[in-house]
Amino acid sequence: MRVIGSFIISVIILFVGFYATVMTLLSTEKEQYSLVVAAFVLMLLIFANLLVWEQFSKKAVRYSFIGLFSCFILFVAYENVKGWHLRSLQVMSTQDVDLSDYEPFVKDSLVAKLNKSASLKMEEPLLKLDGSTALYPVFSAFAQAVYPKGSYDSANSEVQSTQTSGAWANLLKEESDIIFAPEPPGTIQDLAKSKDVQLVLTPIGKESFVFFVHKDNPVSDITLEQVQKIYAGEITNWKELGGKDEPILAFQRPEDSGSQQMLMKVMGTKRLMEAPKDQHVTGMGGIIEETLDYENRKNAIGFSFRFFSESMVQNNKIKHLAINGVSPSITSIQQDTYPFVSPFYAVHLSTTTNPNLVPFLEWMKSEEGQTLVEKSGYVPYYK
Repeated sequence: MRVIGSFIISVIILFVGFYATVMTLLSTEKEQYSLVVAAFVLMLLIFANLLVWEQFSKKAVRYSFIGLFSCFILFVAYENVKGWHLRSLQVMSTQDVDLSDYEPFVKDSLVAKLNKSASLKMEEPLLKLDGSTALYPVFSAFAQAVYPKGSYDSANSEVQSTQTSGAWANLLKEESDIIFAPEPPGTIQDLAKSKDVQLVLTPIGKESFVFFVHKDNPVSDITLEQVQKIYAGEITNWKELGGKDEPILAFQRPEDSGSQQMLMKVMGTKRLMEAPKDQHVTGMGGIIEETLDYENRKNAIGFSFRFFSESMVQNNKIKHLAINGVSPSITSIQQDTYPFVSPFYAVHLSTTTNPNLVPFLEWMKSEEGQTLVEKSGYVPYYK
């Protein structure tokens, strides 16, 4: 009977253990977690069989079980506390805003509104709009002002945001009529030339590119040259900038994001150092690397466009660094005294034939369009 009981218990534990190990690997994508689960299953298998064969009553066996089980509980507790701590530090996620909060014609939407009806009312054929995540709130506001009332999903509609890289791809494939983005990088300009099309850029507003640190970091002002040296790996400790004796943890963004493209522009001729990476196991067992999201450690530095970071500054999580003695503010952006001020554009192809194109471009440059730029949290270009 003991042999049968041992066999049945072993089969059950191995079946459940295998399922738990696989599910842990798929859900966490961390190989070490699945190894711990597998070790725990092996421990249960051994001690369950000892129980069946009436060996569990021995002191050494009992104490071994209690000790190993306690180690497992401590590991789980430690990993949960560590995970909570890392999540508390992370203030810049891959998807920085929930775009559904800014969709046009949605109840309680955060999208900016005019105090009166817009002078332009667009009719079919509607222009297909796309653009950077950072600019979705402003072109969504344009759409709500002039488009016919309807449902415009931010992921797939006439007014969508496929992020910077997706927007450029859609424009060049002529799947979008206008995209809203920063100045196109050289790779996009070269791609347009290879397709024998011309990009037409209409400046709509201005935004600042900001660098930020933990609110308790004593460093508040650095120079453009120091920014370049930090991200080239030439300045590696905060004490070199008048701060504490701590290594600088310089976070970056994914390569195809608008803010990362802006950083490369800021770097000029300097070579950008390797970004902090996060390695994890995929569901198929392969290891992939992703750029690590910003974690607000006291020795960290990150960057973004001002629109994204304002709420974190107001919540006292981070502080903006002044560059060359100038802080990023509405005034310094308007006066172009802050070093990293750049226009953002409504971009279309010279071959676009939609009859709504020119009236819409002119309206965005008008007082009504520029009012929505300002109400959306950006700085008007025409003022």
